Amino acid sequence: MRKVTTLFFSMSMGMLLASCGNNDAAKKAAAAAAAGPQAYPVFTVNTQNTTLDSDYPATIEGIQNIDIRPKVDGFIEKIFVDEGAVVKKGQLLFTINAPQYEQQVRTARAAISSAEADVNAAQLTVNKTRPLVEKDIISKYDLDAAQLTLQSRKAALAQAKAELVNAQVNLGYTSVKSPVDGVVGSIPFRNGSLVSSTSTQPLTTVSNTSKVYAYFSLNEKQLLDFSKTYKGNTLAQQMKNIPAVSLVLADGTIYAQNGKIESINGQINTSTGSASLRATFPNPTSLLKNGASASVRIPQHIDNAILIPQKSTIDLQGKKFVYVLGDSAKTISTEIEIMDLAKGKFYVVTKGLKAGDKVVLEGFQSLKDGTKIKPEEKNADSVYADIKK
Repeated sequence: MRKVTTLFFSMSMGMLLASCGNNDAAKKAAAAAAAGPQAYPVFTVNTQNTTLDSDYPATIEGIQNIDIRPKVDGFIEKIFVDEGAVVKKGQLLFTINAPQYEQQVRTARAAISSAEADVNAAQLTVNKTRPLVEKDIISKYDLDAAQLTLQSRKAALAQAKAELVNAQVNLGYTSVKSPVDGVVGSIPFRNGSLVSSTSTQPLTTVSNTSKVYAYFSLNEKQLLDFSKTYKGNTLAQQMKNIPAVSLVLADGTIYAQNGKIESINGQINTSTGSASLRATFPNPTSLLKNGASASVRIPQHIDNAILIPQKSTIDLQGKKFVYVLGDSAKTISTEIEIMDLAKGKFYVVTKGLKAGDKVVLEGFQSLKDGTKIKPEEKNADSVYADIKK
């Protein structure tokens, strides 16, 4: 009898609790219905002109990077510049102690003196022989022989003078001068070091950095997009239509002078799958150094672009969706297509939206397609404030 009573009591309590639970759910549903649709922030899509920036890692090089190498063998006698010095064309950099070339000059000068004496002697012979031939005292053969000897002596004199010039040129190579205006690089040798024309290491490098080249690369897809972006039937015409580019330095600052893309390598590197481009930048203050790293920033201007915040999109199976406000304030899940290049935290929409559409801004994690909401209109200026900074 006690067991039956206990069972009856348990069943009664269960029914009572279930009844209470159903009442709570009903109350919550009734409260939600009474409260109306949930509020979500929305904004109106509009078109605007914008510029997208693409950054590409680049290496800086001077317009001239010339290795200074010795042309003669000898010992470094004196170094007239220091590393990092700014030099002018023709400025003396090194002198090389090579006495053998001074000896060659002295020998060549002595040979010239000897050759000149031979020429004078031969000329006297010709002068003495000519009147004798004219008087038929001796045969014309003797005059011809004397003239040939004179010609030979003159040739020997010309050769001696050429050897002097060569000896002087070699002696001049002992004074190493800068071939261009520029900045001196590292100097691995010191006074007394033995150098040779066959040395693999240069005495130094002089870099002309009045202008610099920024070398960067584009892969095949980027090159195709590049060619479609800028007007022109030929590559040369397209390069003329590329706007001025900027340079982002290693510390993130923008270089004060804009540059211009002047060269695109016509051949793709098979090992990297990319082609090299060259932008030229003025460098009046010598801020840009040879071998430095930076990024070339190429702007792309787009008229009447539709921009939406990235936080307003949903990623689903590799596609992007937004919630558009439809009739009766019901949401419509809408697929969109975007450009690969973004504008900061905003996507550029190419398909799926039009000016005037109202899009749910954020907070839609629990939102479903067809849900009626209470839209809270956000000012467009506040939504796009980050772009206008």
